Amino acid sequence: MNTSAEPEPGGPPAVELTGITKTFPGVVANSDVNLTVRAGEVHALCGENGAGKSTLMKILYGMQAPDSGTVRVRGEEVAFRTPAEAIAAGIGMVHQHFMLADNLTVLENIVLGAESSHGIGARARRRVLELAERAGFDVRLDVLVERLGVADRQRVEILKVLYRGARIIILDEPTAVLVPQEVEELFTTLRTMREQGFTFLFISHKLDEVRSIADTVTVLRRGTTVGTVAASEVTSRELAEMMVGTALPVPETGPSAVTDRVVLSVTELSAVEAGRPVLEDVDLSVRSGEVVGIAGVEGNGQTELVEAVMGMRPIASGRIALGERDITALGTFARREAGIGYVPEDRHRQGLLLDESLWQNRILGHQTRRPVARGRWLDRQGAKDDTRRIVEQFDVRTPGIDVDAAALSGGNQQKLIVGRELAGDPQLLIAAHPTRGVDVGAQVGIWEHLRSARAEGLAVLLISADLDELIGLSDTIRVMFRGRLVATADPRTVTPEQLGAAMTGTQEAV
Repeated sequence: MNTSAEPEPGGPPAVELTGITKTFPGVVANSDVNLTVRAGEVHALCGENGAGKSTLMKILYGMQAPDSGTVRVRGEEVAFRTPAEAIAAGIGMVHQHFMLADNLTVLENIVLGAESSHGIGARARRRVLELAERAGFDVRLDVLVERLGVADRQRVEILKVLYRGARIIILDEPTAVLVPQEVEELFTTLRTMREQGFTFLFISHKLDEVRSIADTVTVLRRGTTVGTVAASEVTSRELAEMMVGTALPVPETGPSAVTDRVVLSVTELSAVEAGRPVLEDVDLSVRSGEVVGIAGVEGNGQTELVEAVMGMRPIASGRIALGERDITALGTFARREAGIGYVPEDRHRQGLLLDESLWQNRILGHQTRRPVARGRWLDRQGAKDDTRRIVEQFDVRTPGIDVDAAALSGGNQQKLIVGRELAGDPQLLIAAHPTRGVDVGAQVGIWEHLRSARAEGLAVLLISADLDELIGLSDTIRVMFRGRLVATADPRTVTPEQLGAAMTGTQEAV
């Protein structure tokens, strides 16, 4: 099979899936799904979390075998048993949750497993730099991946599939970690590569972005194909109705619930990593009933700020207080015990034990408190009962609380985490990208729970790359640039364009 030739006009589809059915215990993931992707197009795949998108793409990528149905690549029927076979056929996949080795450099991650292509020395380095230039990426090949932000990790994953010769590329929620300027840069890259004959399968919940970049859109609902439409001939509202049967949700803060009581106070906070400052003289406060949003291009200090407040990162100077209590010297566990809830930016690496049950994940970080503990002992029944409550209250779609967290879709995993953290009745909730990679239905549910908790006096520090979410949910927005808080914005009057300008350092005040 030729994996490098340009698509021929009128040739066979790049990908054709027919009658795909896949079931798991208690769950029908795909039911008679049909999908046809033309060569040289960007084809978007939309649907709620749990609609079957990821399972379908895992079947195409050789990670899972269908129970029935056929897969054709460039007109030839295939039955991939492993991702290696899919890669050999010119298919690459960039997963939403990256598969990188933190203790290896960028170059080592890209070359790992493909050493036979260009070796591991100068020739491999030249090839990676050529691909980076072609894709418009600025990469530091000798930096350890553990030091990269989420956006840079995504670029490494894209370079990995290009390095292996992929011409058909599956992108799973590729813009979930990006701010608008980065999204447009990615789209410019995709359009350029599309002109060169690359084919993209683009999984996303951001319907305006789908309509901007895709040629064609296929919508799945509850495991089956709802329809395929030209992106230029459908509105975001129509796509949302195809996905969930409702109009697009809009984040709204509602009436002000802000009080005078300061819950979080950060004063002159600075932190250093590898000899360079990552936080500089950060002053920040969050009051009871207030949502303070942090806007910033990935890698400008938002992650470091969260880690410093959570006690996960040492600081060089400054003070952190929760209410009237100085918590600067406390460890992470003690800070959580003092009343901080935490929704991490990467639910797989930091929020869940994927191979453990839902009720066991309910215990994480709350193992000393009711209802999951009695004194020094865990209360198994209490944990199970409260997990059932969270499943019902937060609409976590699952066959039961004994299934592993890995069995849930991303949106349902996220709802479980949000429910767990709010169940601890925190004074302060740090929510890092709380709706990243979730569908519009799950998104509106999480927004509603955050609004309700805010109305009851919860203080929320919200970090998000979704500017509409920041503007819609926040009472105040602070802008981070190069480790500093450089601007304050009123969400009632600021525009996404103004925020974007401040985030890139081209506008100091909004």
